[in-house]
Amino acid sequence: MAGILKVDKYQDFNGNDIMTSDGSGNVTVNAGGMKNTPAFAAYLNSASHQFAENTWTRLQMYGGEFDTDGPDDTANGRFTIPTGAAGKYNFNIQVRSINNHTIRFLIALYKNGSKHAQQETRVAFGSGTTFPCVSLTASVDAAVGDYFEAYAYHTNTGGDNGFLGSSSSTATRETWWSGNKIIGA
Repeated sequence: MAGILKVDKYQDFNGNDIMTSDGSGNVTVNAGGMKNTPAFAAYLNSASHQFAENTWTRLQMYGGEFDTDGPDDTANGRFTIPTGAAGKYNFNIQVRSINNHTIRFLIALYKNGSKHAQQETRVAFGSGTTFPCVSLTASVDAAVGDYFEAYAYHTNTGGDNGFLGSSSSTATRETWWSGNKIIGA
């Protein structure tokens, strides 16, 4: 036997709203433990960004898609776990090279100044142009004050600096990073 429960809010034993509804099906989650926040997404919002060969370089994205709690400097490549937000986090990084000499292209998630996770792609050149792309997803335990950064590294046969591609258009973003707290973990 099925039943229907109609309420406009759920409260805890102390009268704090856990969830509320506006009566039109729009639910607001008020309990911090039920939200995937803090969360952010930032992207490279220019046609290209240059960085040196054979050097780990922190990615400065310059464009912020969103930042739920404004914890600090996500567009400049750093995210710090704010007070009260310790837990497990999911981070995603994607970087696309627009330098057709790139033969080894790496990205990494750094935690507190040390490499935590890394992903790599290698390209064998034939005829034509190849623009390698590499993506990384990592789940990480984080304490208040821990900070995370996105880095890139490349080698190439042309001996010049690498270029990262992107766009300010949501549909064509090629270089970006994001992160969010994982609920229920």
